Amino acid sequence: MNIEKILSEMMLEEKASLCSGSDFWHTKALERFDIEPIMLSDGPHGLRKTNRNHCKTEANDETAIAVCFPAACATASSFDKTLLEKMGKAIGDECQAEDIAVILGPGVNIKRSPLCGRNFEYFSEDPYLASHQAAALIKGIQSKGVGTSIKHFACNNQETRRMAVSANVDERTLHEIYLSAFEYAIKETKPWTVMASYNRINGEYTTQSKYLLTDILRDKWGFKGLVMSDWGAVDEREKGVEAGLDLQMPSCHGKTDEIIVEAVKSGKLDEKYVDECVRNVLKLYDKYKTNHKGGQWDPKKDHELSRKIATECAVLLKNDGDILPLDNSKKICFIGAFAKTPRFQGGGSSHIECTEITSALDAVKEYCDVKFALGFEAESNDPDEKLISEAVELAKNSDVAVIFAGLPDSFEYEGGDRKHMRMPDCQCELIKRAAAVNKNIVVVLHNGSPMEMPWLDNAKGVLEMYLAGQASGGAVCDLLFGKVNPSGKLAETFPLCHEDTPAFIGEFGCGDNVYYNEGLYVGYRWYDKRKLPVLFPFGYGLSYTKFEYSDIKLSADEINADGELTVSVTVKNIGSRAGKEVVQLYVSDKHSSVDRPVRELKGYEKVALEAGESKKVFFKLDKSAFAYYSTDEHDWVVEDGRYDIEIGASSRDIRQSAYIFINNGYLPKVRFTINSIVGDILAHPAAAEVFVDFIKSEVAKEGGQVGIQSVDDFPADLMQVFSDMSVRTTLDFVSSKGITREKLIATLNRLNDIVNDEK
Repeated sequence: MNIEKILSEMMLEEKASLCSGSDFWHTKALERFDIEPIMLSDGPHGLRKTNRNHCKTEANDETAIAVCFPAACATASSFDKTLLEKMGKAIGDECQAEDIAVILGPGVNIKRSPLCGRNFEYFSEDPYLASHQAAALIKGIQSKGVGTSIKHFACNNQETRRMAVSANVDERTLHEIYLSAFEYAIKETKPWTVMASYNRINGEYTTQSKYLLTDILRDKWGFKGLVMSDWGAVDEREKGVEAGLDLQMPSCHGKTDEIIVEAVKSGKLDEKYVDECVRNVLKLYDKYKTNHKGGQWDPKKDHELSRKIATECAVLLKNDGDILPLDNSKKICFIGAFAKTPRFQGGGSSHIECTEITSALDAVKEYCDVKFALGFEAESNDPDEKLISEAVELAKNSDVAVIFAGLPDSFEYEGGDRKHMRMPDCQCELIKRAAAVNKNIVVVLHNGSPMEMPWLDNAKGVLEMYLAGQASGGAVCDLLFGKVNPSGKLAETFPLCHEDTPAFIGEFGCGDNVYYNEGLYVGYRWYDKRKLPVLFPFGYGLSYTKFEYSDIKLSADEINADGELTVSVTVKNIGSRAGKEVVQLYVSDKHSSVDRPVRELKGYEKVALEAGESKKVFFKLDKSAFAYYSTDEHDWVVEDGRYDIEIGASSRDIRQSAYIFINNGYLPKVRFTINSIVGDILAHPAAAEVFVDFIKSEVAKEGGQVGIQSVDDFPADLMQVFSDMSVRTTLDFVSSKGITREKLIATLNRLNDIVNDEK
């Protein structure tokens, strides 16, 4: 396809027409250039295709069935990039069969608050994990010749007033936390499209932010694909065109097309920006035509894949007395609405019409016979005495009672945020009363976000399934009965209560403004910095076996800032059964010139080990593992100094550590002023020498003597007082008339030159 030739022959009106959709799901056609509509469809954990036959009448608005794989809240907990790539390939095959050009996902927005109603669609509170899991999924989907749309770019961290709210966030936090989740995935996998979000950032809509869509996305990150809006996210279309928003979705019924034409004709908008938008639309069309092959897919095969993936994502939170795996010779009962009708996906644009659904009650027949009691209605909050009594009686007469609980559909959905972190009262009451008659209680959780667990002490076992897809029932039973050993780790912290969370004060803002006052301290960064106790930490998860870590080794003691470091550690399965361990690498910079988190995830690998087997796990770290975003340089920098390398089983379970020195890195610029603290000057050897020499020489000119010849001569008590004074205070405390404000300023300028020249 000769894009430049077509572009040169287009009329302005034709160009403008390609900058918006033709209907809810399709791009526009231009018959005289043989350009047909292409279809975009919802994702990201499976294909949600409405309007199956590409018809535009409601009578033919049939929804295609597809496999619902585990949602991102679950797949993030797999900590398994290979698994995500395999899932992506399966989704790609389904998209090919259904003539889909781009599937809208994955969502990588950071879980700033556990109450965000759409958290089930997002991976993590940690940008490194979110970006690497997203990259694996994108790689899998796009390997099948189908495009992805990484979303929602950026800071779409709440559903409350999402189309109006401004996320007000400082520059460093924006880059280190919220943009970082996108950066690696975009640079590494080159998604076909990026979706701009509904919200504003610091007062400006993302759909018309040149800083976001051009300066960062295209110029800094090198993105070459198409940028589209979220559905209905466009405000001033001509500003969006100039900023780099190529495609407005859905159809604008020609209204904003006319705005573009008029803006160009009036001179308000340079046509070159329209050309660039159209060029990117045509490139997307050309990619689809080049890669579209159609084909078939096997629903049964993908259903079984969904089951396998779900087992790899589940997190074993508690297993007192090794109550799990279950002994199928015992009398076991299942209790709870979710055992019969599983909650396996969230509400909204990612809701999939499934090929089939397997409940735990269906799947348990593969292992043993169980008795069942409903216990509660799925969408109920108030306890039903009849249902609870029946369930308690069944629990009383069983060896083990497995209670299927969690959050109902009405608690988590697109378009609304949760009001609290509590589970329905009826479920908490059921667990409490069942535990009063049976000490062997196992709770299986179906939810998209963390919850408070006032009943935790009443349960011997807790298995977190999250929203595990249409085959979740089979996966649950495979885990409960030990066919599969749990290996998931939490991709988010479970706090003790909502009040402990980083964004609790001003969580979703007031009116159309929300202030990210917690800054960098999101998720485990917050809890670790404040040393807050948590219910379960980031990266936590148990197994039916145990693992031992040893022999950490670094490839060097020192490296340059642009160098590469290899880290290895030995992991051994010291238990009696095979299992998988997620080995996590954190970097800690305790000597930085800027405030930094206690530790940050910078690597993870999932390793399979037979009983008694040991393996070496390797990590490669580059500049990005040690860098922070400098607001002076407006870029990532690595400072000279010591960095601790920590290997652990969670953010709070560090098993091995070592350290590395980095040389020839970034040295922050120093600017001492008349209002600087004297202690800061004295702490810098070169600056201290200049400053002390100045004081001595001026006093000496008047025949006086200074008993202090260097910083080392300061008595400790005097140093403590003097260090907290500002430089200008010297004028009041040193009697020499030669020490004037003008001379102090001149001296400070000289030592600034000396100190910064050293760098």
